[in-house]
Amino acid sequence: MEKNYILSQPVAEKKLRRMAYEILENNSDEGRLILAGIRESGSVIARTIKRHLEQITGGRLSIQLITVSLDKKRPGPVTLSELPDLDDQVVIVIDDVANSGRTLLYAMKPFLDHHPRKIESLVLVERSHKAFPVQPDYKGLSLSTTLHEHIYVEVDGDQVKGAWLE
Repeated sequence: MEKNYILSQPVAEKKLRRMAYEILENNSDEGRLILAGIRESGSVIARTIKRHLEQITGGRLSIQLITVSLDKKRPGPVTLSELPDLDDQVVIVIDDVANSGRTLLYAMKPFLDHHPRKIESLVLVERSHKAFPVQPDYKGLSLSTTLHEHIYVEVDGDQVKGAWLE
């Protein structure tokens, strides 16, 4: 079956780099950021964003990566790969696609037990079918689709290969 790509690898990479610049613009006074990638594709995107931020800032910004694990189909317990000091920190929760907003909302749950300065969210593709009150702060592409269509973000190792619609 041929994939109907909505984002090629080069375009996805440009969008991720642009979002890294947006993060810096919105957090110019920060000395540290915590990037929380939702396992699996969200973690790859978080590592890519971290790489761009380090290139742009020349390593002058402290960036900590953590992984958020949860069942995307039936969210329940949410675990973090590690629990850094979150008090008065900026946390950016990162996923591949925002469909209903449920995964992003549940992924924020463990951070609410602490006192972060702010929590932001980033997705490569945002769909317009929100059932939960979540609007990503950073999005690579906003797309209106039917409820029956599905968006897949393709990753290979630490590289985002693109996104396609089925």
